[in-house]
Amino acid sequence: MSVSLYYRVRRTEPLTGAESAATERITAAHHASFPYGDEEALYFWSVGDDPREVLAGSTRMPSDPGRCLPVIAHVLDSLTELRRALPGTDWHVHLDDLDVPWDEAEGYALPGMRDPELRTDPEGP
Repeated sequence: MSVSLYYRVRRTEPLTGAESAATERITAAHHASFPYGDEEALYFWSVGDDPREVLAGSTRMPSDPGRCLPVIAHVLDSLTELRRALPGTDWHVHLDDLDVPWDEAEGYALPGMRDPELRTDPEGP
């Protein structure tokens, strides 16, 4: 059984050129610093029929539990940076049926995701 993190961004106006460039820069930096080349990273697909949808995507979580928290933390940090670069957007981020809360100071985070004792991958970051 796989678990995925889903993200959708809506706004009445499309992204500006500067916002699209920022999205591309942040996404490229995410991919360059992603801790596991053999796992799925931040992934955006073409927006659908909803004209308000400006970004949408998902990341499948690793089946290895020791890699899950580093991947979640990395992707949520990237989504936090993207949200801050796209003012006036409406975000929905969820891990399957669990909504990931937004905090103005911390951004997107799940309890314990940065706890080093919960990270069990000996090869991980």
